Amino acid sequence: MQQMTIRPHPPGHPRVDLFGGTGGESVRVHRLFFALLPDAATRARLAQAVQALKANHPGLRARWVSPARYHATLHFLGDHALLRQDVVGAAEAAAGKLRMAPFEWALHEATSFQGRQPPCVLRSSSVPEPLQRLWRDLRHAAVLAGQGRHVARNFTPHVTVAYSQGPRLDTTPIEPVTWQVERFALVHSVVGQPDYQTLAEWPLQGDGAGGFQE
Repeated sequence: MQQMTIRPHPPGHPRVDLFGGTGGESVRVHRLFFALLPDAATRARLAQAVQALKANHPGLRARWVSPARYHATLHFLGDHALLRQDVVGAAEAAAGKLRMAPFEWALHEATSFQGRQPPCVLRSSSVPEPLQRLWRDLRHAAVLAGQGRHVARNFTPHVTVAYSQGPRLDTTPIEPVTWQVERFALVHSVVGQPDYQTLAEWPLQGDGAGGFQE
């Protein structure tokens, strides 16, 4: 069975969102998702790319995401009124079935998606086959575990670095950022609060053929 690392949550430690603001909602929305989390070196390279993007586009008005919150979502597992332990358990069971070797992902362009405050993202122009396979196998495992309600049918991997507050950013090349993908995680956040909690992590290990255990 693939090794899983559980990340305990310190009692009383506030959970916060992508922006780093404080939330004052009386009703909390608990979000769960699978994601790639960069290591410290990769996070620093992503931050350098963002600094260069800011310097090259001084007119870009945006709300910038803290580098501590950089991640690439693999699968969204829903918003809930509380932290659903049944969903967490099913997600952990699904993720534990995957078998895949580490791989590289090179992000070499910045662009904006559509939206009221369009996300500015870093991405690759095409999806590397190992990353597509990880997404596909994890999706299949999640569906078999009864968590297919929210998982997407399409995949555009990216790292959100800002939200535009003016004109959208046209697609522009950046100095490539190479990300050695060696693990993925199950992440919990409370919408409107400035952090997210890593519930568990799974190392990528195997011969590269991919797949999962039934």
